[in-house]
Order: sequence, then C-alpha cells, then structure tokens
Amino acid sequence: MSSETAPPTPPPTDNAPADTQPPAPVPNLQAVDTPTPFDFEAHRLRAIDHYQKRRAVYEGYGQRLRDILQEALRSGGLRAASIEARAKSVTSFGIKAALPSEHDPNAPKYANPLADITDLTGVRIIVFFPSDLTQVDAAIHRQLLVKEKIDKGVVLRREGRFGYESVHYLVQLTPERVAFPEYARYKRLVGEIQVRTILQHAWAEIEHDIQYKSADVIPASIGRRFLALASLLELADREFQAIQLEDKRQRAAAQSLVKLGNIAQVEITPDALKTYLDKILGPDGRMTEYGYEAEARSLSAIGFRTIGQIAECIQGYDDDVISRAQWGSRVGQLARFQGLLMAGMGASYIAKRYSSEPWLRNYQSTLLDRLRKADIAIGNYAPLPTTPPTQPEASAGREADVAPPDLPAQGA
Repeated sequence: MSSETAPPTPPPTDNAPADTQPPAPVPNLQAVDTPTPFDFEAHRLRAIDHYQKRRAVYEGYGQRLRDILQEALRSGGLRAASIEARAKSVTSFGIKAALPSEHDPNAPKYANPLADITDLTGVRIIVFFPSDLTQVDAAIHRQLLVKEKIDKGVVLRREGRFGYESVHYLVQLTPERVAFPEYARYKRLVGEIQVRTILQHAWAEIEHDIQYKSADVIPASIGRRFLALASLLELADREFQAIQLEDKRQRAAAQSLVKLGNIAQVEITPDALKTYLDKILGPDGRMTEYGYEAEARSLSAIGFRTIGQIAECIQGYDDDVISRAQWGSRVGQLARFQGLLMAGMGASYIAKRYSSEPWLRNYQSTLLDRLRKADIAIGNYAPLPTTPPTQPEASAGREADVAPPDLPAQGA
C-alpha cells in the first residue's frame, strides 16, 4: 500500500496566527447579471411608427361610430348638443405608449400599444339634460357591442377625488354590422365613447387648470369652494332637467286646451299657435318650426298674448276668400293667417307689424286695398292686455270660452 505525501503547510505570516485558514476568493462583480434598462424611447418610436401607418383606419372607425350614433339618436327623437369623433393624436399616443408599468418601472405599461391602448378612437356625446344620458345609454347598447362601461362620477366619489362626471364605454361593432363590406375593416377595433351633459363638459374643459385633484390634499378653504361649485353644477343640471319637464307639460296642456276649444287664456307659443292654425286652417307641411317661432314673435310685438285674442280678431272671416282676393289663389297656411289678421285689424296691423320696414308697409297696404276692392269688411280689432295663467290645465268638460271661427280646415 503506497502512501501519498501531504502538501507542505504554508508558513505563518507576521500578521496572522499559524492556524488561520486561507481567505475566501473575492467574487467577480462583473459576472453578476444586472437587468438591462428598458429602452422606453425606442419603444415609443416603434409604437408611433406603427400607429402612423394605421391612424387613418382609426379615424374612419371614429366617423363610422359617430354616424351610427347620430342616426340612432335622431331616430329616437333625441337632440344632442354635439357628437364629435377623433383619432388620438400621434403625440398623445407616443406619450401614452411610453408610460412605465405601475408594477414594474423597468417595463412598459403597454407592451403592445396598438392593441392595449383602448382610446385610439374616441367619440364624445354631449347632451342637454341628465335624463338624456339614459336614452344615449340605450342607443349605445342597442347599436354596438359594449365591452366595458365605467361611470367616472362613481369612481371619483369613491376615491375622494374632484373631477368631471362622465360615462365611458368601450365598444366594438356588432357581428351583424361587420358582416357588411364597409364595416369589415373595423372588425377587431375598440373605441371609447364618452357621454356627459353640457355642464359636466364645462367642468371637464377647465379640469386641466385645476391643480388639486384629491380631496385629501386640498386646503380647507379651497375645498369648500370646490364642493360648492360641484353642488351648484349638480343643482343646475337638475334644475334644467326640471325646467325641460315642466316645459313639456305646459306644451302638452296648451295643445290639449286648443284642441278642446278652451283657448281664451292659452298663451301664444310656437307650439300652441301651430296647433291652433292646424285646427282652423288645416295642416301645412311646408311650414317650418322657425316660421311659427317668427309668427309668435310678431304677434307678441303687435300686442297679442293669447290664442283667444287671435280667435276674436279673425272671427267670421274666411281664409280662402281672403287668400284669393289678395293673391288670386289659395296660399300657404301662415300667409292665409296673416291675411286674416289684416282683415280683422285693418291698417293698424300693417303699422304695428311693419313699423320699421317702410317698403313692406307700402306693399302690405296694396294687399289691404285688394281686400276692400273685394268688398271684404275690414275690422279694427285691437288686442287688450291680458295675463294668461302660468299653468293651464286641460278639462274635457269645459265649453270653449271663445269659440274659434267656423272656417274650413282645408289643406294648403
């Protein structure tokens, strides 16, 4: 059996005892793996390059969404204050694409910006009243595929933050719609729809100038003013809504009274005037809403306040006879109505209605002369001041205070 010779023990140094072990090797720091910093700038530039090539598609998608919603609201009888569509600007897209992740600051928040950022196409719908939000919501769900719905007002209140109230939707086109060739290219795209009232939009427009977004950091004196402002905007929204409902109620009540013949104290409004003229002269589809508004203003300037006064003025006159005497034929509804007023008031009608238009006064005087030549008796009716009730109520059992003239309800 052979034996191996042990290596010699190193001699002790002057600075260490003889039994000290050899020192551990020094680690090589260069050999440790360190994460390479993520190049956010390169990520941003790549994302922008891809987005610029596709941005026209997102613009087209926004226009399609806008057109779909405009038609849906129009057919539903809802008039929005505005409906706007846009594709996200290249600058805004680049800034958002380069945001770091909340969980890993060395990683991008959006690894695939074109797929992960959901507001590349945006539609903003601004309505007049809070109740309109419900109708818009129904139209969006009826026409589009809703992937997500967020009420920003609820989120802000839960987080104790100040900000505008708005409802946001993430939507896609429905499978039925993308089956058509004009929609097929937008099959996988997602768009964001924002819906809010005009007053909510007013807050949103100035929000970028408000420094304090959280109730936790705002000074108490400013906080009270923020709360007061938020309360005022909410109150104003509710009051506008209440005014709209009351206006609808009064319009319906006035129209009902006119149809029943209870017109003595019905205030002259475009709606009430149209209902009355349709009843006594026959409907005329050529007349516009603006025409009735202008006629109501003119009647007010002359001194008329109620539909009952109009009925008194024109009672006993035949619109067809007057129209043919003045024009040689049967003219439109409002022109015939003006002929009735001229017959009932005479020269005073011309003087009051056309006081600032001398050339029209001369022409209208010619029309009045034609009535005289046709042996039509000219009246001198002058409307007396009257105060109509603020809230008329229709009653089927009441007889007409002033019966309308027995004129044929013929079409134009």
